[in-house]
Amino acid sequence: MRSAAAIIINPISGGARPEEARDRAERAAAILTAAAADGEIFVTERKDHARELAAAAVARGARLVVAWGGDGTVNEVARALAFTSTPMAIVPAGSGNGLARELGISTHPNRSIPQALAAAARMIDAGELGGRMFFSVAGVGFDAHVAACFDRDLGGSRGLSGYARITAREFFTYKAKDFRISGDVACSPRRAVLVTLANSAQFGNGARVAPSARVDDGRLDLVVFEESSRLATVLAVPRLFTGGAGKLRRVAINQFERIVIESDVPMIFHVDGEPIQGGTRLEARIHPRALLVSV
Repeated sequence: MRSAAAIIINPISGGARPEEARDRAERAAAILTAAAADGEIFVTERKDHARELAAAAVARGARLVVAWGGDGTVNEVARALAFTSTPMAIVPAGSGNGLARELGISTHPNRSIPQALAAAARMIDAGELGGRMFFSVAGVGFDAHVAACFDRDLGGSRGLSGYARITAREFFTYKAKDFRISGDVACSPRRAVLVTLANSAQFGNGARVAPSARVDDGRLDLVVFEESSRLATVLAVPRLFTGGAGKLRRVAINQFERIVIESDVPMIFHVDGEPIQGGTRLEARIHPRALLVSV
């Protein structure tokens, strides 16, 4: 018999304390009981554990897998469910919650879980960069640099405050890099602060870097933010992240299905906020209708 749901909880997402794991698990159990739904509840213990738990849930026949955590947890669960008939649901509990915000999912588990149990699943696209899948936003440049700093700065504050602190610390010392882009979109070498690949419109927390991106249109949006001067970059940032990117003179937005990004030096890139060390050439593509989501 297929269980109603497997709920996978990241106990420290969003800056939560590890001891809050029991509270989240007990709350999930109470929500399932109130919804008269059977299910299983798991708590992650390490990076990539959510993906392993989700894959095992699919193998056992779960009809729904719930990712309770931030963008990294959602990415891990989604990678396990992509190209299967098992839908994913989300309880947003991270620093940005980009995909969850784009899909209009409540941050309150007592709303988001029952709604997911009752919803008809829909298909969304997935992106791929450097061989790694993403479901909201990926890219190279300053956002990838911040993601790498955030990942290794384990002694600092986690959650949104830690991310904001690192962003402010790194912004004025980060040096824009030269990128070449070919494929569906061709660009001569550009000194860019950001080269963002967007399946959804935002990084998270309402920062809408690709205002026309849609999760189910079969294309990715490429946002290239060139730097003429650091002062110009500083002045442009508010519009870049509030839906006005397309009106900025140094920002180019194009849709694509396949591109190649090249640089003279190895690139750090990120997928849904998770940093990865790549080489000097990164291939990117769209996977239309790759993931079922229950929202």
